[in-house]
Amino acid sequence: MDGTTQPSITRLPFPPVTRSHIIHCSYHSWHPKYRSITPKARLVPLTAPFLTYLRSDGIILPPDEDDPNIDFSSTDTDSGIFSSTSTPTGSDSGSDTEPNPDPSTQWPELHQKIKATIAELGGNVIPKLNWSAPKDATFMNATNSMECQTANDIYCLLKSSDFITHDLEQVFDDCEPPSSSSSQLPNEDIIPYHLILRKAIPALVPSLEFRCFVRSRILLCMCQRDLNFYEFLPGLVPTLRPLIQKFFEERLKDTFEDENFVFDVYIPPPHKKVWLVDINPWAPRTDPLIFSWLEILEMVGPGASAHARTINGVADGDSGRKDDEDGGSSEDDNDDDEEDVFTPEFRLVNRDDPEAYSFNTPRYSAHKMPKDVVDASGGGEAGLREFMGRWREIMREQEGEDGPDGRR
Repeated sequence: MDGTTQPSITRLPFPPVTRSHIIHCSYHSWHPKYRSITPKARLVPLTAPFLTYLRSDGIILPPDEDDPNIDFSSTDTDSGIFSSTSTPTGSDSGSDTEPNPDPSTQWPELHQKIKATIAELGGNVIPKLNWSAPKDATFMNATNSMECQTANDIYCLLKSSDFITHDLEQVFDDCEPPSSSSSQLPNEDIIPYHLILRKAIPALVPSLEFRCFVRSRILLCMCQRDLNFYEFLPGLVPTLRPLIQKFFEERLKDTFEDENFVFDVYIPPPHKKVWLVDINPWAPRTDPLIFSWLEILEMVGPGASAHARTINGVADGDSGRKDDEDGGSSEDDNDDDEEDVFTPEFRLVNRDDPEAYSFNTPRYSAHKMPKDVVDASGGGEAGLREFMGRWREIMREQEGEDGPDGRR
């Protein structure tokens, strides 16, 4: 040792994330190839007027004659949600305010297609766009879940979700800039956006969904997706791990376009069939769940020592400590490599892990707060004080406009 120290890591050592990789992980791109091993779903191509509707401010829903149980024209005028027949003022029923126009008149065929697809899938569906599902907006749904029974349920979730906004506006963020020779790669304006409607599974068991990480076409590790402790899961690992390995080797290893990716599977009882749920980019935007991305990137797989040295900032020509001592690889080393059988790590939430007791912090709870509040909290106590001061000023101005009988 010469006393030198390795430079500290200031950013995750990901390989460059390309636009083509993001497109390959889009549901519309991979689903036709793997349709037979995915849960039942229908893909509905989205039109430009509908995408404009999703990007627009506010939530105005079409009149839904098929759902008499939901009345969006109630007296709650502060929700920001209106049907096309509601009057958002709520004060003077005889005022000159006209009803909101029906937004679906701009995409009537698509509206009818979505309603027909819901009926085809049994009347209960789970929506998502090309990459993301509106999991952060379930508080807007009457069922507090992603299960939708009407087109308006779907529209409300999509328009309330930050995850959907990311798909529409920032899907190529953090990608390497396209070169002049890659001008054929799609821009956000010409991405073939689809609404994916999956048939809701009444008996879905969240504890049996797993996320799997693939690097250089090697299944490196896997973990449960639902971050709760389940006492029965450790006993299933000897059954689940070889099932997932076999599924990967036979179905995904040599057929997916990229060598690095993340995929999600569901293995319902009696744990004999693996269903492909999703494919995600090998990128920081994908949640590593129980792992951290740094430990995944630094994991050493079979024959991956050179790769591991590279991402840790050591040149391929430099040797690890073992090679320095031995003067290079020996025949014994080769024999050992042939005998080694790589087993991907299968990580679960343990009984004593903090994740197992996060009952008071629902997932995606930060997405339920106004952005101004989240931004102010980043400034600490001073930022929150400044925000509260501005809020009081706004409320005083509003009270002055409303008059002495105005509602606070």
